[in-house]
Amino acid sequence: MSDVARLAAVSRQTVSLVLRDAPGPSAASRTAVLAAVDELGFQANTSAQLLRQERTRLVGVMFEPRITFESRFVECLLERASRERLGVVLGPVTPERTTEVVVRELLGHRVEALGCFNPDPSSPALRTAISRLPVVWLGERSVDELVDAVHSDDVAGLRLIVEHLVGLGHRDIAYAGGLGGRVGPDRADAYRRAMTEAGLADCIDQLPVGFREEDGAAAARVLLARDHLPTAVIGCSDHVGAALISVFSRAGVRVPEDVSVTGYDDSDIAALSYHDLTAVRQDADLNAAEALAAMMRRLDNPDSEPRDTATPATLTIRGSTGTARGSEDGGLRPSGHVG
Repeated sequence: MSDVARLAAVSRQTVSLVLRDAPGPSAASRTAVLAAVDELGFQANTSAQLLRQERTRLVGVMFEPRITFESRFVECLLERASRERLGVVLGPVTPERTTEVVVRELLGHRVEALGCFNPDPSSPALRTAISRLPVVWLGERSVDELVDAVHSDDVAGLRLIVEHLVGLGHRDIAYAGGLGGRVGPDRADAYRRAMTEAGLADCIDQLPVGFREEDGAAAARVLLARDHLPTAVIGCSDHVGAALISVFSRAGVRVPEDVSVTGYDDSDIAALSYHDLTAVRQDADLNAAEALAAMMRRLDNPDSEPRDTATPATLTIRGSTGTARGSEDGGLRPSGHVG
């Protein structure tokens, strides 16, 4: 900064004000400072700046990069936080990088608020975070009354997709999902509720799997091992839905002519032309906006009551769903199995 000040013939304080886009410096001074910054290739030491400030204006987000919806959420959050002059510290979760590891790292960056996708509620680091700063549970209902939650309205989402399939003549509608955090069981409950409301309680057929591709593949293989296939399968995520299509196709089962398949999220995976997956849409940008709003509200007023926000779910219809096949043959027998 001293080098910039000398080249621009201004004070170091003026350089600081210009770099922070703060009021005070004249237009000529701003032009001179920015020209000097460009000529010298100057880059401010953000870490040093934060150490001198009482506030870091950083928020942290814990997410799983392999889940397409969560990655898209992070993209939207980065854009929205930038408009509020907030920085975002990313905490990717992997099998080795647990909630405990990630939350400790984020706290070490002095984040002022924290958003967590499907965290482990037993993590001591997470308990510490909840006691110190605003925490927003993402993607599912919170298990803690002290934190905010932002998630999709799964009850409405599963109702939409069951109604869509029933309207196409489907009754034997299976559900692949039910495992994983709180959202897994919640979505499975929403499926059972939607089937009951449609008068199909006797047709409820849940395959307990998680949200990843191999979970969907495992569910497809279970179905293929049966004597008869359902006419439709709802995947608890787009990853599961895409895997169902792939394994069914390799077994000679046509989608949607033989079996309709759906996903959940309406992520980039669902929109790929070779999946063309009907899916419940979670609005990543809206969820990011609500999460950031919750963080800002709690920062501005720490005594405000935590809120559970269920964002609207809609249905995107694509080519993976169609009219239920006829049942005059007693049901479809798969032509082969995939190991």
